Amino acid sequence: MMESNGLGDSTSASRKVRVLLDTDANNEIDDQHAIAYLLLSGDSFVLEGITVNKTNNGGDIFEQAAEAERVIKLCDMDDRISVSLGATASFLDIESNADQQKFDGVDAVDLMIKRAHRQASDPLVILAIGKLTNVALAIRKDPTIIPKIKILWLGTNFPIAGEYNLDSDPESVNFVISSGALIEIAVVRYKQSTGTAMVTVTPKDLEENLVGNGPDVKTPVVGRNGGEFYNFGDYSLNLLNNCYLFGNPPSRPLYDMAAVAILKNSAWADIKKIPSVLYSNGCWSETDSIQTNLYIRENFNKDEILKDFYNSIKNYSKVEVI
Repeated sequence: MMESNGLGDSTSASRKVRVLLDTDANNEIDDQHAIAYLLLSGDSFVLEGITVNKTNNGGDIFEQAAEAERVIKLCDMDDRISVSLGATASFLDIESNADQQKFDGVDAVDLMIKRAHRQASDPLVILAIGKLTNVALAIRKDPTIIPKIKILWLGTNFPIAGEYNLDSDPESVNFVISSGALIEIAVVRYKQSTGTAMVTVTPKDLEENLVGNGPDVKTPVVGRNGGEFYNFGDYSLNLLNNCYLFGNPPSRPLYDMAAVAILKNSAWADIKKIPSVLYSNGCWSETDSIQTNLYIRENFNKDEILKDFYNSIKNYSKVEVI
């Protein structure tokens, strides 16, 4: 494990992390758990905003926003948080318009820039758990934010090819890496023991640890798959019961939730500095043409992460919203 100036190294152990969450909330079921975990961990975070982007799954940008809003309501925080719409197309399709007053994703991009420039003791952490398009566009529009942000991105099977968030917009990944911004990548690594793919839950896990937990809301929230819900714990099990499970016992990874966890406690994953690399033609290659500030997070402590996740939903503390 290597030391770094990364996201887990704070000048004050008690200082709350300034976070802006960027999500494709309706893509799968892990985004919802990441949102709830963040919103109900008020002892660790200050929320600077929630933005959404559109990837191939989960419908249009409005459906991505609607799912994020469901979780916000189930955390009883819809009176404090609004969701900003981000990019639907790819970075290369949008970047030439980034200097215009209006372009695809402008609301999310402008919020990132505004929050990055807000006077504060610590940089803004952009927690990106979908494609990196919004982040790349924010840097493209205003590169002066680079020293004012840190990025934690859930993505890639590094050092091998593939992974959904990477493949959704690889050019945005290369742009962000090439910018020199500090970025830590919480690797996915499908079917391997060293990535977030190993942070899995079964229906039994949720029944024993999450069902019935979270704030109780007075007005029921209609779920993505139908039904009415009064707390996030019940909705969590519904999400899991309406997706494909695999493995023995049948389970589902909560990739994005694990990214929130290591931002909360850096010790729950190892960190390693990566040479200057870019992704092209389905592979990662070292390059001398750029100087990067790139790290990966791997070897996630599943037991500690899940323990804290369950406890945070059960004994919740609502996050402060800026």
